[in-house]
Amino acid sequence: MAAKKVKTLLKLNLPAGKATAAPPVGPALGQHGLAIMEFVKAYNERTAKLEGQTIPAVITVYEDRTFTFVTKLPPVAAMIKKALGIDKGGGKAGRESAGKLTKAQVEQIAKDKLADLNTDDVSQAMKVVAGTARSMGIDVE
Repeated sequence: MAAKKVKTLLKLNLPAGKATAAPPVGPALGQHGLAIMEFVKAYNERTAKLEGQTIPAVITVYEDRTFTFVTKLPPVAAMIKKALGIDKGGGKAGRESAGKLTKAQVEQIAKDKLADLNTDDVSQAMKVVAGTARSMGIDVE
């Protein structure tokens, strides 16, 4: 059997266990002729135990109008907000502080997110997390 020909890749950030056919899912999948409800049901089943988080999904669309998808970990910004127990970052990054991340928290987030980042080195992943925190107005110790 020959490998299926990939038509495109879609990346969507969706609420875990609560995806619906409404935008952004419907239009994104509909333009490629995919079964929207089939994806929604599969995504909600796979992410049901992570409810309350935003879980990115990378959908591979094939020429024969079939698809597969992979779920990733929540975005680094969401992991930082969860670690600090805040709803949002600072409005004026660099001038106002929305909280403080310890080195241990940065390291834990980096280790958790390492598989989704473009590095295999924990110290480089920590720099990515620290940079995201700084852009959110959060101080890193």
